[in-house]
Amino acid sequence: MEEKSEYQNQPVHPVSVGKLMLIGAGVGLFVILFFVLGGEPKPNWPELWWIRPVLVVPAAGALGGLFFYNMDHLRAQGGWREVIAYLISLVVFMIVLWLGTVLGLAGTMWD
Repeated sequence: MEEKSEYQNQPVHPVSVGKLMLIGAGVGLFVILFFVLGGEPKPNWPELWWIRPVLVVPAAGALGGLFFYNMDHLRAQGGWREVIAYLISLVVFMIVLWLGTVLGLAGTMWD
């Protein structure tokens, strides 16, 4: 009788890529709604100025979620590599979300 390793059937990705991208997009949407709903638009801005940030920032958040998903191989190794993977994922997510916010609000709130 052949013995099976307990790790043989363990998936590397415990959460689907779609779910992580949706979580990232939700965080991005929450962040941009804070800015969009929090201020009064200036009269020289276009009428539908808020559409670009509401589309761009959640897309950037989804890309951050994709990066988090791709770091699963490093997290699965455990130990200090797991800690490094979480830190890198957090830093990259924050940078991507910040860049998406700047790109989305360029020409309106951040002119």
